[in-house]
Amino acid sequence: MRSVRALWGSSHPGPTLVVTALALALGIATGLEPWRLVLLTLAVFAGQLSIGISNDALDAARDREVGRADKPLARGDVRLGVAWGAAGGLLAAALVLSAPLGWRMLAAHALTLGSAWAYNGGLKSTPWSIVPFLVSFGLFPSLATLAAPDPAFAPGWAWIAGAALGAAVHLTNVLPDLDDDARTGVRGLPHRLGPRVSAIVAAIGVVGGAVAVLLGAAGGDLAAVRPVSWVFFTAVVVLAGATAWLAATRPPSRLLFRLVMLAALLLAVQLVASGEALAA
Repeated sequence: MRSVRALWGSSHPGPTLVVTALALALGIATGLEPWRLVLLTLAVFAGQLSIGISNDALDAARDREVGRADKPLARGDVRLGVAWGAAGGLLAAALVLSAPLGWRMLAAHALTLGSAWAYNGGLKSTPWSIVPFLVSFGLFPSLATLAAPDPAFAPGWAWIAGAALGAAVHLTNVLPDLDDDARTGVRGLPHRLGPRVSAIVAAIGVVGGAVAVLLGAAGGDLAAVRPVSWVFFTAVVVLAGATAWLAATRPPSRLLFRLVMLAALLLAVQLVASGEALAA
């Protein structure tokens, strides 16, 4: 049980559960049959666990160097070999669970997972660190639509919204760890831009994603936009605007991280609320 707890703690439980819940919500919104919905959710959950555990396994030495006592692998709560075995097994399970949903969904999920593992494997320390997030999150809404009996990729506006969500997550998720990363040689795009510019770019990206969902779900007709869509869009714009203003006028703080992540979460909810248009 100690090893299981350590592996769970190494899987980045918060993001893992959020992404899994997003997959479940998108599956419900697009009208998947119950068995397809269960397989989609389990496949995404297993895949996210594999991504989180592999990330901490690769970073274990760096985490020990900077004294990350919150990291089970850095503390030695479970052997690295066990962690790698779990990450590989969960990756295989994610693909096996995806297979009954069709080869298109299997291929798309394999690409999203491969992109995320590539980030863990080295892209995180390059100027191209944002690319895996653009790819994986841009493709993410299509996992639900490709899991349907008549598989199809999500419309272009959903790709834009997903990519904007991924960019915001990447640009802000590393902000609290910039100093530790600098000490261990990790210099991805947010590290090169700095916290202030990263937060502003993330805020602009979230607004762009919100515009894409607002117009895309309504077929480009503002008169056809539903009131609930306007509510989410307005909330995203207000939060993103507040983030950009704070980033431009105040010293960077964890408040920027929280505001952008909240705006990104609302963008995800806005995307889910457009489920019927997504499926169409």
